[in-house]
Amino acid sequence: MPAMDLDIRRLRYFVAVAEESSFVRAAARLYMTQPALSRQIRALEEDFDVALFVRDRQGTALTRAGRQLLEDARPMLAAAVALEQRVRTAAREENHFTVGFMPGVVVTPIIREFSRMAPDLRVDVVHTSITHQVDYLLDGRVDVCYVRLPLPPGMFEVVPLFPEPRVAALPSEHPLAHRKAVGIDDLRDIPLLQDPRDVPEWRGGASYSPAAPGRDLSSLPVTIEECLEAVASGAGFYVMPSGMADFYRRRDVEYLTLEDVAPRMVALAYMEHRTMPELHKFADLSRRMLGPVPD
Repeated sequence: MPAMDLDIRRLRYFVAVAEESSFVRAAARLYMTQPALSRQIRALEEDFDVALFVRDRQGTALTRAGRQLLEDARPMLAAAVALEQRVRTAAREENHFTVGFMPGVVVTPIIREFSRMAPDLRVDVVHTSITHQVDYLLDGRVDVCYVRLPLPPGMFEVVPLFPEPRVAALPSEHPLAHRKAVGIDDLRDIPLLQDPRDVPEWRGGASYSPAAPGRDLSSLPVTIEECLEAVASGAGFYVMPSGMADFYRRRDVEYLTLEDVAPRMVALAYMEHRTMPELHKFADLSRRMLGPVPD
């Protein structure tokens, strides 16, 4: 069978329908009519010769083939955006270098030293987060980024720097909050406010049930700020890197060292196959200034 030429535009339409679970909402999001959107999805299904959605009175659901396409389409679309961004970036002035950083990783001394080493280079610094660290690298907004592992495999050059202990955020009025450290088993009866895969050592059974009316009871807070608000309200606990805890200090939340939870590795990352020489110089400097001290 000859290779199929995928239409990136149709993939975007497909992802919108999959995320909205509705042709009506997806059409509104895409600023197009529902019949036009349906025709594009039907053409995509004909390209693959499979059904991607099941349509009934309950709504629009993905088929098994549709779920597989959604899993693969998202990184493909991100890569297409990144390609466009990197081409545009390559056309700007050559002496431009952008570094992404996140709370809890002190980069000022490294930026200062790198600027001294490369006086003809314009160095910009952009704030990011764990949630967006991959996006900033993929779409070219940053050339390099300080990240917390793991990252998706096979996409980035990664320079491990140092392991960062993790802490449990608890409401300041919780009976355990007076401690400086706890074991993860001490928290087994408290809901975990994040994907359990983030904390594989946790064996608790309590589930998060937000009290806000009309909210999906299976939903979890997304941003750090939302998670800490949920912690402060007594909804559960949240595990985070200690450096981020230092940044997000608040009186209604206490941070307890977790004695038996693996640390999160802090690293520097950039896209594979990039040949910009400044990337390697910056990586070497970061390794010297943030990496493990030689014995």
